[in-house]
Amino acid sequence: MEEYFICPECGSDDVEVIKERGRELTLRCNECGNVWHVTLPKLVRVPLIVSKHERSFKSEAELPEGEEIRVGDIVETEEDEVRITGIELEGGKRVNKAKVGEIVTLWGESLTYPKVIKVSIYMPKGITQSFRVKVPREEEFAVGEVVEVGGYTFRIEKIKTERKMLHHGKAQADKIVALMGHHIPRARARRSLEIYRGYDRENG
Repeated sequence: MEEYFICPECGSDDVEVIKERGRELTLRCNECGNVWHVTLPKLVRVPLIVSKHERSFKSEAELPEGEEIRVGDIVETEEDEVRITGIELEGGKRVNKAKVGEIVTLWGESLTYPKVIKVSIYMPKGITQSFRVKVPREEEFAVGEVVEVGGYTFRIEKIKTERKMLHHGKAQADKIVALMGHHIPRARARRSLEIYRGYDRENG
């Protein structure tokens, strides 16, 4: 866990560690020459279950003792960046926030794994073609946009996010659960989306 320090005298971040003894550090500001001492918080290893769509993996995060963790916070492990989706206390109790030291297990979603979104394309005669697609998390989708999946072109009419259903506007893929719209046979798609084949086939 990387630490950043700001000089309490001049506010500069040009700071170097001149002495280190366990969690006790002596720091010097290279701007104004101020010298001061800090005690780093004790780090606690917290079990972390990381989801990569349909698969989950055991990991752990090193977090400062006593720090409050909330659902939605982003924590780093040695190999991943994870958004917290669940916090479990003793007895299996789930909460939205808790302090490190009280937490038994954290649950989270890998932010380095592509976002997997459900796509429903409404065809004639009440038929629906359903796909799962994988997209970069920072990509945006807008209602009214024409896209292609699996040879089917459709106009996005609704975007279901983690919080609400959008009938206009746009959203980032990271927040999207599903895209829905009617098939448009001869329309020209703005982009083509890649079908998600499942974790094992994607990473086999």
